[in-house]
Amino acid sequence: MIFTTRPELRGTFGAVASTHWLATQSGMAVLERGGNAFDAICAAGFVLQVVEPHLNGPGGDLPAVFWSAERGEPLVLCAQGVSPAAATIDRYRSLGHELVPGTGLLAACVPGAVGGWLLLLEQFGTWPLADVLAYAIHYAENGYPVVPGITRTIENTEALLRGWPGSAELYLPAPRPGSTFRNPQLAATWRRLLDESGGTVEGARRVYYEGFVAEEIDRFSRAHDGLLTGDDLAAWRATLEPPATVDYRGLTVCKTAAWGQGPAGLQQLRLLEGFDVAELSEAELVHVTTEAAKLAFADRDACYGDVDVPLDHLLSRAYADERRALIGEEASGELRPGLGRLPQVGVSNSLLLGTGEPTRGDTVHVDVADRFGNLISATPSGGWLQSSPTIPALGWPLGSRAQMFWLEEGLPSSLAPGKRPRTTLSPGLVLRDGEPWLAYGTPGGDQQEQWALHVLLRHVDRGLNLQEAIDAPDWHTDHLIASFFPREVRLRALAVESRFGDKAIDDLRRRGHDVTVTGPWDLGRVSAVAREGEQLRAGANARGMQGYAACR
Repeated sequence: MIFTTRPELRGTFGAVASTHWLATQSGMAVLERGGNAFDAICAAGFVLQVVEPHLNGPGGDLPAVFWSAERGEPLVLCAQGVSPAAATIDRYRSLGHELVPGTGLLAACVPGAVGGWLLLLEQFGTWPLADVLAYAIHYAENGYPVVPGITRTIENTEALLRGWPGSAELYLPAPRPGSTFRNPQLAATWRRLLDESGGTVEGARRVYYEGFVAEEIDRFSRAHDGLLTGDDLAAWRATLEPPATVDYRGLTVCKTAAWGQGPAGLQQLRLLEGFDVAELSEAELVHVTTEAAKLAFADRDACYGDVDVPLDHLLSRAYADERRALIGEEASGELRPGLGRLPQVGVSNSLLLGTGEPTRGDTVHVDVADRFGNLISATPSGGWLQSSPTIPALGWPLGSRAQMFWLEEGLPSSLAPGKRPRTTLSPGLVLRDGEPWLAYGTPGGDQQEQWALHVLLRHVDRGLNLQEAIDAPDWHTDHLIASFFPREVRLRALAVESRFGDKAIDDLRRRGHDVTVTGPWDLGRVSAVAREGEQLRAGANARGMQGYAACR
């Protein structure tokens, strides 16, 4: 028997896995009271905004990929807000910027997460909005225990927060780990939204995007030289669309289109089809997947964006066969896209571009399966407490997703008004024999389509159960153009957990990887739920000591 940090959970009624135990338990409570997976994930998602404010918030964004038993097909929720109508390259250049800043109002796009949760609830849920929001309101009003990551984030960005009066009042001095923290203004915002909407989902959407929330965002943005306006919010809606897919080992893996980085995971799977992943040594597994990741991310950085991306070609087996020939025994030291061109930046082993106050915000994740046959994976992010000033009247800040645009003309991810930034957010859904099987994902920025992929490979190719695959030693490369300001590149960079052992690590260094050995449990925050015949299964990550799964 392989030791794991907790068991792979099994049941027949429902399963929830997320990056915070309070969100997991809130989602399970909804299932216990008769709600379906969409009711549960909406409740859990609003709770995550409260209890992990350093990792997501109401001012952030949201992609999800899911299977609705009623519709009988996989779908993608795009709740990624667009850039403001006033956001042009010339405008930023005139302000002296070579890159979109990593923090503050100039980095804000339309906040999409709330619109996304409301769309899921309206079209697929069964619960009244007031009941769904009750869990988040409870924790905002009555308090929740502070996890160490909140304290650490506030302490590390104290100088920044001190310059933002609303943020300083709410978060300074930094609350101690384990203490009870409250955000009464956030609770008041949700109560007012319920009152003014009459409790209807469409009414809540109007109140948020056209009513007092939008008005307050407009006022605050204008007062602090931002570009986002109430008109930008009123013109935007979350949407549903088909997923990008590839078949792998008889499974169908579903991701977002190329406005997210999900297709980079699909490209890696296409490349890895040509290897016997089950038979590779641990060092070989790390090497091969890392070299595949370098090729996929080079294509991401050259080709992906809110444009007409040639995904049929990028995800074809013929293209993968061509690209696979570039994977050799040695670590590549080049950025090698197969199509398009990379942004015009210099590349070295250690490069920092631009000036200003960088933010390296993280993300949250939640998966739910219910007894009705629904399965959903969601990766909310943005609106971090350290990303932008807290709006005092609302209790939360806007996001900073516009930092992923380029202020260079002619790229798929060049800034333009009303455009979606190419994000890193990448929930995953896997079908088996055309039926929903696995929902999985992780926070982690540019690492999301690495850490999540590794769990999938260990589960599918190497036969580990969900918890074993999640607990296994992890790794990632930073041999890519970072998606976050200041857009650094680290050629040949490879981070591996120390549990790989000296032999494997020495092998990787011999192959030319610039290896950084991390602590034994430092990389990845993957969670997952699955349907196995009549059973449901779930696993969550012990790293960070806050992710949990529930299943019965």
